[in-house]
Amino acid sequence: MPELPEVESTRRSLLPLIGGRVVGVDLRRIDIVEGARTHAALLSGSSILSLHRHGKQLAMEATRGVVLVHLGMTGQLELSHTHSDNHAHDQHTHAIWSLELAARARATLWFRDPRRFGGLWTFPSMVEVRARWTSLGPDALTISGQELASAIADSRRAIKAALLDQGVLAGVGNIYADEALFRAGIRPAKFASRLTRDQSERLAGAIRDVLAESIQSGGSTLRDYRDAAGQAGSFQSRHRVYGRGGEPCPACGTRLTQTTIAQRTTVYCRRCQR
Repeated sequence: MPELPEVESTRRSLLPLIGGRVVGVDLRRIDIVEGARTHAALLSGSSILSLHRHGKQLAMEATRGVVLVHLGMTGQLELSHTHSDNHAHDQHTHAIWSLELAARARATLWFRDPRRFGGLWTFPSMVEVRARWTSLGPDALTISGQELASAIADSRRAIKAALLDQGVLAGVGNIYADEALFRAGIRPAKFASRLTRDQSERLAGAIRDVLAESIQSGGSTLRDYRDAAGQAGSFQSRHRVYGRGGEPCPACGTRLTQTTIAQRTTVYCRRCQR
């Protein structure tokens, strides 16, 4: 499932849309949209003003509304700088935007989602989108130690489970929870409420660092993730613990332990994460 770095990498690869105009919309599956399902609500006739992200959610703000995108497990936005029909007959392509960019260049934006766990939401403006985002926790890319400590202060769950809760922290999933906990030297099963202030500070810093590094590498491509330009991420080559259960710890050589927390496969080092 795309996490914050993959969604942010997608957002950055879509920046050429800003200033462009949506000249047409082809909605193939009406059930992927929540909110108004008209062409106008899906930005037809609008100019793209900005691209926003909070956690794993991406918002395309235009002169006449906003389309919020959640990629779910297999969702992808693909930008083609021609008026192409690459996915015209693809059953997994659910929405197509035809665009006119700078210098009247034509482009096509495709939303594909084979497993349909993602979707689109339409809103009149960013005011309503930001109201929706209040149900999410702070954005993980800028989380402070104090914010993290406050969010988990009363939680009796394992810290790994708390990090996966988007209402606690927006943007972190299984990959980056394991990676950040390893960097911070915190065992994933430790009760969240028992983290000391120092541990909360270390963990918040580790979260920020691993997410920023992943963004610089274009995210992690484990199966089919690509950004809107079709580029795969490369951060998977720098995963220290995720997906490496049974292998030697990269820091101390101890065999990495694999277990299950919050119904998610979890890998950690018994020696480095005491």
